Amino acid sequence: MSQDKEELLGLKFRKDKEFPDWYNELVLKSQLAEYAPVKGCMTIRPLGYAIWENIQSAFDKMIKESGHQNAYFPFFIPERFLKKEAEHFEGFSPELAYVATGTDEDKGEKYILRPTSETIMYDTFSRWIRSWRDLPLKINQWCNIVRWETKVTRLFLRTKEFLWQEGHTAHATSLEAEEEALYISGLYKKLMEDYLSIPVYVGKKSEREKFPGALYTITHEAMMPSGRALQMGTSHHLGQNFSRPFRIRFRDKDEKEKYVWQTSWGISTRLLGAIVMVHGDDNGLVLPPKLAPVQVVVVPIIFEKNKRKVISKAESIAKKLDKFRVHADLREEYSAGWKFNEWEMKGVPIRLEIGPNDIKKKQAILVRRDTGEKIPTKETKLLKTVQLTLEQIQKNMLTRARKFLKQSTKDAKTYDGLKELIKDGKMARINWCGDPGCENKINEETTATIRLIPLKKEKAFGKCAVCEKKTKDVVYVAKAY
Repeated sequence: MSQDKEELLGLKFRKDKEFPDWYNELVLKSQLAEYAPVKGCMTIRPLGYAIWENIQSAFDKMIKESGHQNAYFPFFIPERFLKKEAEHFEGFSPELAYVATGTDEDKGEKYILRPTSETIMYDTFSRWIRSWRDLPLKINQWCNIVRWETKVTRLFLRTKEFLWQEGHTAHATSLEAEEEALYISGLYKKLMEDYLSIPVYVGKKSEREKFPGALYTITHEAMMPSGRALQMGTSHHLGQNFSRPFRIRFRDKDEKEKYVWQTSWGISTRLLGAIVMVHGDDNGLVLPPKLAPVQVVVVPIIFEKNKRKVISKAESIAKKLDKFRVHADLREEYSAGWKFNEWEMKGVPIRLEIGPNDIKKKQAILVRRDTGEKIPTKETKLLKTVQLTLEQIQKNMLTRARKFLKQSTKDAKTYDGLKELIKDGKMARINWCGDPGCENKINEETTATIRLIPLKKEKAFGKCAVCEKKTKDVVYVAKAY
């Protein structure tokens, strides 16, 4: 293997010194995604899409167990639908991508590429729902979204088009809708912490930051090593703000006609960006075992003298481990060292090295991607050891991420203290009086925003950090993607 080809696998940029360049280089070199010919868009490569499919699979199972069904609605949304809910339209108007139509049939009707599906779905809900017997209605769709305002393209984090899921439900009472929004919030937290190994803060958005048209928004916020927060997912209680303009009504048990109460909620492919940022290192990706498309890669160390024997043993071991997502890399045109680097770059949790000496000792060398630890393991114990190690890696990645989140969150009692923390790339926990003026001042002078108001009210530890008036809430503030 030539020196040039060896160098292609390495990263030039360092995570702790050149984070934006490191992130971009890693996404490209690990073959998660690449820039598309269309400005502001990306092409998700097979590795990136396989991770997204595993996220889909995990969450899809969760919601189907609780009675949600998948459906699909049109990509083209009539502008008049969005205008039915004024706050919703105003909130999305800078991001809308209009379709130019040239047929007589379409004249007078403007269509928008789907920025979110509330309106197109709720027009349909108004025909599907007639009686209390039709409730609750729990619909989800996996689809693509277009938001045209994006100026700076960041793969997975900010592109004009991206993939997501969006759930939409209708209920007979406000309490049922509130319970749904909270329930989904719990599922998101489980997905993010148990599968992505990324801890999140959960709380409500302020009025300024909530979803346009919602009564309130529950958000899931993670902290990235760049010193910025990332909104990982949201769950909204929409009240009757959409059911009234779209006339989604039902005849209740008391024979009275009423408007439904609704929720909507979503996660997107930006979760892949979070995995890269939180867990990646200077050697490449580090993937949580539950989401890794390949959990175990078997790499034979080949010498011409005993090539067939070593390859045969690698195949045999891979077959014994077929309960996992395992791959035997039997390519003879690449050296073992080059393969080690490639699979490290792609974040495979466990590498098993098999050489002539290992065959004699009836063992394999197990290498952990998260720690780099090398563990000689007897063949008879491989199945059990791999299972245990994958569980340990998943847990260790979450533990490390929790430690980072804790270290990145600091209290600030004063406005100067808040500004210093934001400048230092921290999540600032502050006292807030609730005045939008103080919130606006923070954003105007630091570009940070109130990321969340904890669901469980936290005890104040002083006066408002901005104006020194009486505290209404403890809130978390950070710059964000």
